[in-house]
Amino acid sequence: MTAQSRPAAAAAAGPVAALGSSCSSPIGPGTAGANDPYWLENIKHQGIAAFNSNPSSYQVFRNVKDFGAKGDGVTDDTAAINNAISSGNRCGGGTCDSSTTTPALVYFPQGTYKVSTPLIAYYYTELVGDARKPPTLLADASFTGMAIIDADPYIPNGGGAQWYVNQNNFFRSVRNFVIDTRQVPASASATGIHWQVSQSTSLANIVFELSTEAGNAHQGIWMENGSGGFMGDLVVNGGKFGLWVGNQQFTVRNVTVNNADTAIYSIWNWGWTFQGITINNCQVGFDLMTGGTTQNTQTTGAIAVIDAYAANTPIFLRTSAPSSGKLAGSLVLNNVHLTNVPTAVGVVGGATVLAGGTTTIESWAQGNVFSGTGTAQTGAFTQGNVPAPNKPAGLLDGSGKIFGKTRPQYADYAVSQFVSVRDQGAKGDGTTDDTAALQAVFDKFSGCKIIFVDAGSYLVTDTLKIPPGTQLVGEAWSVILGGGGAFQDQANPRAVVQVGAPGDEGIVEISDIVFATRGPAAGAIVVEWNVHSNEQGGAGMWDSHIRLGGAAGTNLLVSNCPAGSTNPDCSAAFLALHLTPQSNAYLEGTWVWLADHDLDSGGSQQTTIFSGRGILSESAGPVWLIGTASEHHTLYQYSLVNAKNHYLGLIQTETPYYQPAPAPPAPFSVNSAFHDPSFSGSQQSAWAVHITTSQDIIIFGVGLYSFFDNYQQACLDSRTCQTQLFNIDTDSTVSVYSLSTVGVTWSLSVAEQGVIPASAGPNGFADTATVWTK
Repeated sequence: MTAQSRPAAAAAAGPVAALGSSCSSPIGPGTAGANDPYWLENIKHQGIAAFNSNPSSYQVFRNVKDFGAKGDGVTDDTAAINNAISSGNRCGGGTCDSSTTTPALVYFPQGTYKVSTPLIAYYYTELVGDARKPPTLLADASFTGMAIIDADPYIPNGGGAQWYVNQNNFFRSVRNFVIDTRQVPASASATGIHWQVSQSTSLANIVFELSTEAGNAHQGIWMENGSGGFMGDLVVNGGKFGLWVGNQQFTVRNVTVNNADTAIYSIWNWGWTFQGITINNCQVGFDLMTGGTTQNTQTTGAIAVIDAYAANTPIFLRTSAPSSGKLAGSLVLNNVHLTNVPTAVGVVGGATVLAGGTTTIESWAQGNVFSGTGTAQTGAFTQGNVPAPNKPAGLLDGSGKIFGKTRPQYADYAVSQFVSVRDQGAKGDGTTDDTAALQAVFDKFSGCKIIFVDAGSYLVTDTLKIPPGTQLVGEAWSVILGGGGAFQDQANPRAVVQVGAPGDEGIVEISDIVFATRGPAAGAIVVEWNVHSNEQGGAGMWDSHIRLGGAAGTNLLVSNCPAGSTNPDCSAAFLALHLTPQSNAYLEGTWVWLADHDLDSGGSQQTTIFSGRGILSESAGPVWLIGTASEHHTLYQYSLVNAKNHYLGLIQTETPYYQPAPAPPAPFSVNSAFHDPSFSGSQQSAWAVHITTSQDIIIFGVGLYSFFDNYQQACLDSRTCQTQLFNIDTDSTVSVYSLSTVGVTWSLSVAEQGVIPASAGPNGFADTATVWTK
């Protein structure tokens, strides 16, 4: 991986505002020696799978060399690596649809690992290479199979059946690799990663080296289905396709494609957001299959591109079919810089829609454009310039792009600069009360040590306070589990995890953590985020999630919370995530999920569990919600109140399947202290997005889905699963781009009066409004 091709590393941590009691000075820069391996290789590994049937013997961390892999570029390491991934009776093979009790972090030291058939990424697996010198996964010339890494294998002679249900293929991560197909003959099909995944999945810091021969059949990523997801900080060199993709929704940030025939080919979606894409010396940048406006003819529904650069590429974007004066695939281009790109937007075998050259596209769209607060608008089909959002300076980097920050991996830090919570007395066994032990670690080491949360489930029975200066990293999604009487009273809600106290200033970095509750927990504010950082992106979370119910150890499973039940003990939270007024935050790839089904009882059986509220932001900003989702909460999924300076893209929601039985706010109550929306008799389901007295809100890519009416789906075709789901009050300034909805009558409302009827934008399974500005 050359310096020119490697994704940018995370910036060094900035100053901290407070230091733990053991600290004489802030942590400072990393002290790893030039030849030292990545800290993750040599730190003591004592993580456990708390709810595995044999937690004392089950191995979470696996170094592939301990399983016989050589990494010498000569030995075929396929069998050894697959053994490292699969050992321990893990969830796979087509007989297990999901499990949280068999997690694995599979580590690859630096080296070159030759493989001849796919490496199968089992459910709940992180494949992690040395972040200092990323290892190479090298396809042998004789390679056969779907891809070098396969996240959802097809079952031989299975009639198209796969190991996992693609929409439920959660908890996957691959990071820090070079993936090389160049020894495979150029004429043979060769794929780097088959990535058919859903939420809580990520690809990061990967370089794909593909054939550059004319007419080659290589591709970096192949994805034909799913419901994602986030990927970022990738480089693809060569290939017929850099990315070949089809998935309900996805967010892609900071991806560079060089010297491919087609950088990104899209066969279908409901909505994707591409942020910070760079395309060099390709024939086509974005090649989109379009034209399908019914469920049975679904093609690419919506593409939103922001802050892109393309050079020496004849066509930046083309569609397979002309729009012919009506919506047939929605496009939004914002701040797209072209250098020697003759055609900006075209049609295969047809006309140039937007000329290119060396120019900048400030704000352009193809699709239905709406504005203002008039009710029942039909929209105007547009192929041309559209209003650009106001972009507050705090949301932008030095080059005027929406800011982005690579997940911190602490590659230059030595093992001695970390402290393990298990070494400090925390158990992580899911039953021991670890509140005091964890708090002691933060109080003693925050600011001068990176805190390593060994794999496990850490039960806390009172508020865990994470001070500013904390850098926190988990292992295969370590779980902080709030439970007990402190979190049961919805009339007196209490934070499980408090990130900074009100008024706190400094950095906080959280990665690879799951926040959860043990029911009943109707009074749990799962994460209260108070911290403010003057460093851009200094207070953030990466690949960290809020998962409520549906997993072992939560007491919220199908056995006691089956679909259609109304058990009062099946309450998982009062509020999942609260960004308080003085806070700011950078959240990337965060999934805030109330379980609609059980991950650990087999068969993905549906559950009825209750969480009052999803994400509430009162922050004055800047706030970046990049590749986030919030699903199945009772009152709302996203609520912005008195918020300012937010960038959201892409956001995705689902309405609770049980509604309107009961209708919101039941089984909770409206609480004015948390600025809850009121619910009239006509609003029988949760708000997906509810925005009140908020300014400079940019929403760039939206997927809002209402699939059920009390577990029935006859409402889908008639768009009557609920009436309204996206409301903006008259005092807010919000710009919305690439809005796709499912099952709802009104795609967008102002002051709870329908403005955009979903029927105005049939666009495959979803309905799309390309632009709405006030």
